[in-house]
Amino acid sequence: MRGLSGAFLSFFKTSRGCHCLRSYGVLTGQQYTSSDSKQYDGRLYPSHIPTSSVQKAVLALGSGVAALKNPYRHDMVAVLGETTGQQALIKLRDRMRNDPEGYTILIERPRIRLSTLDLTRMSALPDGTFGREYLRFLKENKVTPDTRADVKFVDDEELAYVMQRYREVHDLLHTLLSMPTNMLGEVVVKLFEAAQTGLPMCVLGAMLGPLHLSVSQSSTVAGSVSGTMGAAQWQSCPMCSEHLL
Repeated sequence: MRGLSGAFLSFFKTSRGCHCLRSYGVLTGQQYTSSDSKQYDGRLYPSHIPTSSVQKAVLALGSGVAALKNPYRHDMVAVLGETTGQQALIKLRDRMRNDPEGYTILIERPRIRLSTLDLTRMSALPDGTFGREYLRFLKENKVTPDTRADVKFVDDEELAYVMQRYREVHDLLHTLLSMPTNMLGEVVVKLFEAAQTGLPMCVLGAMLGPLHLSVSQSSTVAGSVSGTMGAAQWQSCPMCSEHLL
């Protein structure tokens, strides 16, 4: 696959490289208004669970310990990300606002779901194109973007979408980096995400994830990260959807 320049921000900004259709609704095409909290009984969006700073701290501590013990507890990883990621999400949101494609994404709120992916067109793409390789990744690893948990503990509707978007591009990064879904692959992807997003959950995963790896696997991670860092530019230089194909 071609170039990594600006890949992560581009994933946040565009889903057209994988031939996505549009999906709208709460967190997908509507801006928050004052009437929404009444509609959702004081919540900002349907899955929202309002929490205080103290409650967030307790949730972050508990989910962090659980995720450290069992990194495959995706529910705990999700809670940790939401309860510790406020400032990083603001920075990601601001980066998107300052980019034409990113701004459009924040307005239109596209989702990456099986219902929004044009699977027929993706399967017809040549080998080596991003859409075809992403579809191959989903099939070979028996995963689907529909399994990504809904955001619950982010107390801002727009930031909640940014967090949801982060989750839905996770498998795109696996595809881009040619990483499987085992522990080794997840650590490499978390290292990439940590550098790109600054989310504390990603930073912790990148730092502590290698504790679950053997010495040989850790060496593989070092080699993979070195190659990725050498190929990628860490500035927000967008990689257009045409480059993904």
